[in-house]
Amino acid sequence: MDAIKLIKNCTRLLNVPKMDAETLFSLGIALIFAGILVILVAIMFLFFSSVAGQGRVKGGGAIIIGPFPIIFGTDKESIKTVLLLLIALTILLAIVTVIFYLVFR
Repeated sequence: MDAIKLIKNCTRLLNVPKMDAETLFSLGIALIFAGILVILVAIMFLFFSSVAGQGRVKGGGAIIIGPFPIIFGTDKESIKTVLLLLIALTILLAIVTVIFYLVFR
């Protein structure tokens, strides 16, 4: 319980504002634009590497539908990397969810 009190005191000292609908909406739109920007930069890097003659492309991805992950990739190395990132992001999401629950309840 001391950790919970410490987190609440830190948020009070830092004047962390409450999350209202407008703030969350703005944050969501900003994250969408940031994702689009990352995709555009990745496409530009891919284009420039193919023009330079270094055109070997490896990649992978993951889609999570409920509790079922669907992982795909071009080779075993990519699939292992995506799987490790997926596990790390899932653990990070669980930690952040618990912290937000304890702070803002």
